[in-house]
Amino acid sequence: MRLRKFLCALVVALFSLQTFQFAARADEGMWPFNNIPRAEIKKRYGFDVTDEWLKKVQLASVRFNSGGSGSFVSSTGLVLTNYHIVEDVVGELSTPQKDYAKEGFVARTRADEMKIPNLELNVLMSIEDVTPRVNGAVKPGMSDAEAFGARRKEITAIEAESTKATGLRSDVITLYQGGQYNLYRYKKYTDVRLVFVPEFQAAFFGGDPDNFNFPRFNIDMALVRVYENDQPVQPASYFKWSTAGAKEGDLAFVIGNPGSTSRLFTVAHLPELRDMSIPIILRLMERREAMLKKYMTMGEEQTRQAQNELNSIQNSLKVYRGRIQGLKDKALIDRKQREEDALRKSITANPERQKMYGDAWDAIAKAHRDYAVYAKERRIFDLAGGFNTTYFGMARTLVRLAAENQKPNAERLPEFTDARRASLEQGLYSPAPIHDDFEKLKLADSLAYMVELLGADNALVKQVLNGKTPEARAAELIEGTKLKDVAYRKALAAGGAKAIADSTDPMIVLARLIDPRSRELRSRYENEVVSVERTNYAKIARAKFDTEGTKLYPDATFTLRLSYGAVKGYMENGKRVTPFTTLGGLYDRAAKFKYEFPYNLPPRWMERKAKVNPSTPFNFVTTDDIIGGNSGSPTINKNGELIGLIFDGNIQSLVGDYIYDESVNRAISVDVRAMTEVLRKVFDANEVADELTK
Repeated sequence: MRLRKFLCALVVALFSLQTFQFAARADEGMWPFNNIPRAEIKKRYGFDVTDEWLKKVQLASVRFNSGGSGSFVSSTGLVLTNYHIVEDVVGELSTPQKDYAKEGFVARTRADEMKIPNLELNVLMSIEDVTPRVNGAVKPGMSDAEAFGARRKEITAIEAESTKATGLRSDVITLYQGGQYNLYRYKKYTDVRLVFVPEFQAAFFGGDPDNFNFPRFNIDMALVRVYENDQPVQPASYFKWSTAGAKEGDLAFVIGNPGSTSRLFTVAHLPELRDMSIPIILRLMERREAMLKKYMTMGEEQTRQAQNELNSIQNSLKVYRGRIQGLKDKALIDRKQREEDALRKSITANPERQKMYGDAWDAIAKAHRDYAVYAKERRIFDLAGGFNTTYFGMARTLVRLAAENQKPNAERLPEFTDARRASLEQGLYSPAPIHDDFEKLKLADSLAYMVELLGADNALVKQVLNGKTPEARAAELIEGTKLKDVAYRKALAAGGAKAIADSTDPMIVLARLIDPRSRELRSRYENEVVSVERTNYAKIARAKFDTEGTKLYPDATFTLRLSYGAVKGYMENGKRVTPFTTLGGLYDRAAKFKYEFPYNLPPRWMERKAKVNPSTPFNFVTTDDIIGGNSGSPTINKNGELIGLIFDGNIQSLVGDYIYDESVNRAISVDVRAMTEVLRKVFDANEVADELTK
């Protein structure tokens, strides 16, 4: 599933006409590991989920902190994920002379494995409910904004205490929009080395036309190895490689880190997304897509530099267009309205419940009506939609790091607290290559978008451009900055507030210029929207808890979840879609389109065609409930064996941000049998295949 890190947010669940919807209808739900619906799984599939089984599965699962999932698949630290989760890494490790996206890569010995800069993997070690402590920080009479601030301070304190006591990454996660707060502790790994990737064209065969569709024919896989103290990690648990694979009807679990869903959102919340927030994002992405295509026409090297970003943008465009379509679907809105009306009716019937929960919907509606007034400015300045360059991200981080360091830990912005410092610095000091000509084009385009969205007469827009065109201003900023030099970044950070205040680096000056307005917009959004949502979605969640309790699953929060379902086809346009494709089908589809892009195959695949068993199952679908962030998740059977690798959903799953429909929503995996066949027959990577299957 080519859904990226910026898709992550928080929320909760819906209410059904007779019962709570997220008391798990059918195979619905992305379930936290401390709230697995064991009875429902037993009832539907006859399988007992034991504590021992869950622990093994938990410790074998991996989160890519940059966005995505993975799993240990050998006793010596091999981790399986998608190509598209590490495609940025592939680009960073490539050169004009050696393009691994074009050629693929196999490390045939440990010495051949390439160390990846700036990559953090997390393994979940424990979950602790800290709800009473977090909510205990809120005193009677506090406003929503004051309550939000009090909880944030308490969360920072909890994370700092846990990190100091355990040495583990410690994140307090908001569930049910404030209905619960759980402390997640992770073992963190930062020495990660590339072992195998196929060619990009094989990993993403069919390109954008086939993206989010099925049948599919993609080998969207990658292998990395985790090291600690310069030795391969020996994980506490890993998924054995199934030799039999799966067949139609088999129970299948997906274990991963879904980024965000919006299934609790009230009906009054949705129009703001449909009419304001998502159109703003779509316009930004449409501009970036056009800009990237223009850059790629300049030559092969420009294509290499921009390909990954274009893939991401086109994927996201399809996602957001699918969401807009869903939000315009009268049947979807009517269903949500009925569910919402039923809950509100049950609350109104009880004066005590009405007093406790009755005002929640109106408060949320008002917050989102008011947000429309400054949504455009927030997108440009707070969310940096007008400053699309790696250099600005570095500059903003340095400016804010200096300012936040002067505050007590509990009063800092969350991303600058002590508990998160190591991860922040790993990104800030990354030696990954930066291409200035590319950065100029990206920045110029985003500055032009700023003018388009806010107008040339906006006072801050005028200050940013400083009397120049977007193109001239972008060139001035990129050519003048020294932030490409890692040592320079470190020196600025070490110099603290004085170094930042004295700096004449044009990118630092720009970040200083817009930081006051950016902070003001962030504060306003947190005080007027997020804090209102925390208070009032929590009321809605508690109203549901009154009846259903833990039968409700929380919305996705980029934390480890379990989904369950079956290998199962579906109906589309009156025709049955079977659940499996084959490697032979890959060659047939390429031939159907005369091997023209995006249906061309790399030379190696054509040369080895006769060696490949055409009947090998390639991609398959299951009813598991997934969303962005599940990319790279292992698909396993009841024995805890790997049967597949999640890489996408079908087109019908795009509205899965708001609802789940078992009849058509499908998760798409690479079949384990295809991965073995490709490693051995196409890449001659028998050393890797032997390690996986022994």
